[in-house]
Amino acid sequence: MSIDRGKDFSVTEGSSRSPGGHGQPLTPSRYESQKRRDWNTFGQYLKNHRPPVPLSQCNSHHVLEFLRYLDQFGKTKVHLQGCIFYGQPEPPAPCTCPLRQAWGSLDALIGRLRAAYEENGGSPETNPFASGAIRVYLREVKECQAKARGIPYKKKKKKAASPGKSDEDSTTHASIPFAFS
Repeated sequence: MSIDRGKDFSVTEGSSRSPGGHGQPLTPSRYESQKRRDWNTFGQYLKNHRPPVPLSQCNSHHVLEFLRYLDQFGKTKVHLQGCIFYGQPEPPAPCTCPLRQAWGSLDALIGRLRAAYEENGGSPETNPFASGAIRVYLREVKECQAKARGIPYKKKKKKAASPGKSDEDSTTHASIPFAFS
């Protein structure tokens, strides 16, 4: 698989024409630009891996290694269990706990890489960014960071049927799970 550098960009919100007017290529949206940067960064990570890993042989293990590698560039303080500020949302003083990538940043990154993989010729069935191991890792990071900051992430509960709605209305919507992946 190779990176498609000649991709045509469609007009989306946030896109604009390049200076020069008619007939010029469109400027990619912020999301498309970030997705391309992320894809190129991941490709470079695989090339620098010892031994180098061809994209066709990349699996969820390589994606997890990449996510852990990115932690060194994080800016989110994640208190360790032994820290006196563990569980406090706003600690009163600095500590020596590590800086990590925030869960939300990792989740968004995986979403962009998942889309980029398929846009660059990868099959949805073999997409390493869509594997269960990645979802489990992201869930563990989310829970760990929430505990470290003392902020619980609660699952949204399904709303009970309103008295004015029929049973058909409430069952139709209740059967559709609400989840981000």
